[in-house]
Amino acid sequence: MKCVGIYVRVSTASQNEAGQRREITRWLKGNGIEPESARWYVDKQTGDNLNRPAFERLQSDIFRGEVGTVLVWKLDRLSRKMRDGLNVLCDWCERGVRVVSVTQQIDLSGTVGRMIAAVLLAVGEMEQETRRERQAAGIAAAKERGIYVGRKAGSTKANPHRARQLAARGLTHREIATALGISRRSVVRYLQQ
Repeated sequence: MKCVGIYVRVSTASQNEAGQRREITRWLKGNGIEPESARWYVDKQTGDNLNRPAFERLQSDIFRGEVGTVLVWKLDRLSRKMRDGLNVLCDWCERGVRVVSVTQQIDLSGTVGRMIAAVLLAVGEMEQETRRERQAAGIAAAKERGIYVGRKAGSTKANPHRARQLAARGLTHREIATALGISRRSVVRYLQQ
């Protein structure tokens, strides 16, 4: 029997997914599904691309026919790129997977649901771009006023020594990045030091 897969994503390791879990658990119970019977897939990294460990496990389980329904808190948890999100949703729907966005109250199994999904994914991508533009404008203004210092030279988001230890144990760059809550690019930089 196919199970319910729940995909949860926060953008960084320091963020907490408790709010998403609470809303999804409420939806499960309201629909007579025990939360313990579902498979939870949790990523703590950006939605700018699809290279995320839990997302890849979910994809594999869908392709093996083990997951029949996917729940997300909001569609932008799947992807911050409209094209990636649409490709994933179309592929899942063609495989007969039911996709539900819990807080947006949308079941994407029909054509109207997919049309609405396209609009919501476009809005999610627009929000991401707008946030980046505001950040860049703020940094430029701070630089003009001479008050922007950026990150101190030599500072790191994680412990480079720990990254080297994990690499020595045979972990991939992606696994190290996930474990430390940093980007793969940072992992490569730490390992080159």
